Amino acid sequence: MSIALIFPGQGSQQVGMGRALADSFAAARAVFEEVDAALGESLSTVIFEGPEDRLTLTANAQPALMAVSLAALRVLEAETGLDVARHAAFVAGHSLGEYSALAAAGSLSVSDAARLLRVRGDAMQKAVPVGEGAMAALLGLDLDVAREIAAEAAERDVCAAANDNAPGQVVISGSKAAVERAIALAKPKGAKRAVLLPVSAPFHCALMQPAAEAMREALAGVAIAAPRAPLVANVTAGPLTVPEAISARRAGQLDGAVRWRESMGFMAGAGVTHFVEIGAGKVLADLVKRNAEGATGESVGTPEDVARVAAAGTFVGNA
Repeated sequence: MSIALIFPGQGSQQVGMGRALADSFAAARAVFEEVDAALGESLSTVIFEGPEDRLTLTANAQPALMAVSLAALRVLEAETGLDVARHAAFVAGHSLGEYSALAAAGSLSVSDAARLLRVRGDAMQKAVPVGEGAMAALLGLDLDVAREIAAEAAERDVCAAANDNAPGQVVISGSKAAVERAIALAKPKGAKRAVLLPVSAPFHCALMQPAAEAMREALAGVAIAAPRAPLVANVTAGPLTVPEAISARRAGQLDGAVRWRESMGFMAGAGVTHFVEIGAGKVLADLVKRNAEGATGESVGTPEDVARVAAAGTFVGNA
């Protein structure tokens, strides 16, 4: 069995995530303590207790989701024998989850990942005034049709395919007026549904260029090591192993599309048969069957999940 470790993105957060791990395992507590120290505040209190509107702020949600993913990873390492270098054919993450993947693979420290994600979240929110951008899910359309709709709707505004998540599930992003025009165009072009998403900014489109510049500045002072497993990058849908190449792709990830369908297809084509989503929720695990025919997926974010993986011997003899 060839395994890939995958890490969730924004939208998977919920108040209380990771708390059971921290209550049960010292390895998890250490991660939350490291993130709190790196940010100079008790983000863990917001993660465990809320309020929800504070957790869902982009600048909080991004480092929070990374903290939960790395807490779960550290527990898996301690309790199941997981060794990323031995057991993972690839690591990958959806949008901010790519930073979790880099920390899991040893390219970034948890502290650096937390600080970078705080900068990233702040910069993404500030790039476009609230209310001027939007994102929408176009369901039942393939990527080419979604791109055609976005291009037609753009007119003099910005509208582009932002997340290619699975066959028939494409998210567009851009100026609010353009996204609303795209929604109106989608149904006549065969969409089953076209719905606005409850997000605070238009991620992964050209409107994020100011945020990309802010990330270039932030990344200039951060050391990135070679990953212990190849990173399948959002913007290339292919593997990166050289630190300079990984660093060069960080800023472009903000205003470039998340090519998740292609990334999953690449990993499956390279022999991956089992995907383990590490962190909050199970969004990515649920997409496995749609993106990688014949492969299986599971999510690990609670002590019960860890016990299941340990009992199954998932990481025993898979190297």
